Amino acid sequence: MAKHRSFTRAADALGLSRSALSHAVLSLERQLGQRLLHRTTRSVAPTEAGASLLRRIGPVLADLDRALDGFGEDLGSLSGTLRINASETAARLLLQDTVPTFLARHPRMALDLVVDGRLVDIVAHGFDAGIRFAEAVPQDMVAVPFGGPARFVAVASPAYLRNHGTPLTPDDLHRHRCIRHRMPSGRSYRWEFERHGQESAVEVPGALTLNHNGLMVEAAAAGLGIAYVPEQAARTLLRAGRLAIVLDAWSPPVAGLCLYYAGHRHVPAGLRAFIDVLTGRSEGAERHPPQDG
Repeated sequence: MAKHRSFTRAADALGLSRSALSHAVLSLERQLGQRLLHRTTRSVAPTEAGASLLRRIGPVLADLDRALDGFGEDLGSLSGTLRINASETAARLLLQDTVPTFLARHPRMALDLVVDGRLVDIVAHGFDAGIRFAEAVPQDMVAVPFGGPARFVAVASPAYLRNHGTPLTPDDLHRHRCIRHRMPSGRSYRWEFERHGQESAVEVPGALTLNHNGLMVEAAAAGLGIAYVPEQAARTLLRAGRLAIVLDAWSPPVAGLCLYYAGHRHVPAGLRAFIDVLTGRSEGAERHPPQDG
């Protein structure tokens, strides 16, 4: 409850009904003779007594989690549910190999993979880990890079390029039909390019705005304009010849995807096992380096 600040979210994380969790908390409060939570229609927060109790039992609960994880590992069979929040691009990549391998290796584990365009607080929303491009990982998280560098590329259909020409510099995009990207914040994403140390961020024009990489790729393949997407999202249509990369020299590789988690929390055995599959190794994670901005 203290972590989720919501009976509903806490109940979902525990696999209980909201009423069952509420009854358990009330029963504990009656047993202790102390009110442990402030309750409003919008949120839940610990009282002074509740915060004090949490400080006392926190280390004990962490030790218990470690003991239970170790017990499962000793038996050679992990169990439980691993909750991961990921972008669509990351989820599609995981489903190709990592997820099948993880579930086959640990048949008693369940994976709850939530695709979300927003960058959510994984701790507050009850996730064990998140997966995003490195530049979006919060600085206070432990990050595990995987998959190597990535690129964001501008793509268009051959038919579009025949009819409208090929842009040679980012400034040329001002004379093209572009498929704009609406971000979760509501603002339009500026397309970012770099060549020989020269950076360019373009507020592109366009009659069509979408908020989904897959739809932007499909719209570009249909000849509706130029889209700017992760190369991974367009790879299938690029290989099929239905899309072509433009401004290729202006699209250098950048740091790729990272799995990340809160460093101050106990790392469940299931998450450690998932990381082993993801990276193909069993060594520890590296802390995400500080970033500007």
